[in-house]
Amino acid sequence: MARIKKKVGAYPSGMILFSLTLALFLIGFCGLLAIQSKKLVTYIRENYEIRAFLDKDLDEKKVEKLFQTIAERPYVLKTDGKPQVVLVTKDEAAKAFIAETKEDFSKFLGENPLHDSYRIKLNEGYFEEAKLQQVKQDLEQIDGVFEVVYQENLVDNINRNITKIYAVMSAFAVILLVIIVVLMNNTIRLALHSQRMLIRSMQLVGATNGFITRPFLGRGMWQGFLAGVIAVALLLISLQIAIHNLPEVGMFQDTEKTAFLMAGVVGLGILIGFLSTFQAVNRYLGLTLDELY
Repeated sequence: MARIKKKVGAYPSGMILFSLTLALFLIGFCGLLAIQSKKLVTYIRENYEIRAFLDKDLDEKKVEKLFQTIAERPYVLKTDGKPQVVLVTKDEAAKAFIAETKEDFSKFLGENPLHDSYRIKLNEGYFEEAKLQQVKQDLEQIDGVFEVVYQENLVDNINRNITKIYAVMSAFAVILLVIIVVLMNNTIRLALHSQRMLIRSMQLVGATNGFITRPFLGRGMWQGFLAGVIAVALLLISLQIAIHNLPEVGMFQDTEKTAFLMAGVVGLGILIGFLSTFQAVNRYLGLTLDELY
């Protein structure tokens, strides 16, 4: 029976492909979580409202003028060019209060003591306690504005929690990346163990290190590319399943950043395949005959 000849760069790759695909999938999954979290944070910040209560007995023209004045402020959020400022009349506020508390205060007060108000959404950059104080002071200087209120200290608490979450996610991603690199180095090194004598034989007949290394690097980069493509496919399938079961997830999609992430996963696969293979091959190139055995 003829003996099967070994080919340079040909080694068992199933475990490498599986390990690298799983590793890239986990990294990509962390990336998707980060993108979704960023969109969620933006959504929370841009839907935070402050209330500007107006002086009583303002006529309709004065109220409309106040709207224009407030809408022109740089800190007011604009969606599709439309300022996110909504008028809530005192009658609407009274109905909402009665519906919530089940108590009709107008029966024993004889009048509606509430004020007309504007609900104002702010740009994400003003989601800080110090900047909210500046916004409050600026609005209260406008003629016709009685008082500006918001939930104090809530913003700083939210920002602190967001920072903690990002720190934990970043630390997890870094630890995961280190584990993946170490794991891939060991896996590829074990896979190349069967080729160590062939590498030595090529050195003995005068082959240069570059000539020996080239086919291994090509195979390693191809495996990284293939693993990246499979990981991207799995991520897209997982994302579609999540959107199908939780339609709210679709609200926090960022197509551009997701595309960059997918391209980054494939690129990272190629890079890890190249570096891990290069390190493993160079290790065997530097071993003596006794060390090879």
